[in-house]
Formats: sequence, structure tokens, C-alpha cells
Amino acid sequence: MDVKVGDTLLMKKKHPCGADKFSVLRIGMDFKIRCVGCGHEIMAPRVKIEKNIKKIISVGEE
Repeated sequence: MDVKVGDTLLMKKKHPCGADKFSVLRIGMDFKIRCVGCGHEIMAPRVKIEKNIKKIISVGEE
């Protein structure tokens, strides 16, 4: 997957607040993402995040 810092990820599952978009803050073995709806930050393993991505919205694409 070609995910970059600053991209917005449209996920298959929604966050408990109801939003399904997350912005990427950090990439490595773990991803650090922030919910666009409530601002909650989540650190999760790369494999788990990449499995749940529905669409990648690049910075210039919005």
C-alpha cells in the first residue's frame, strides 16, 4: 500500500463516534491515525490498518 503522512483513509469500519475517515500522522511498524470526527488518536499495527482500508484519499486529491 502506498500510504503517506497527511493522507486521509476511508476505513471499512466506523469509529464509535460515527466517522469513517482517519488522517495519517505517522507511518512505521505501527500507524498513528487521527479520527476526523472526534480527533481521537490511535496507534495500531500496520497489518491491521492496511487490512481495514477501503480507500486512500491523497493530500492533493481532496
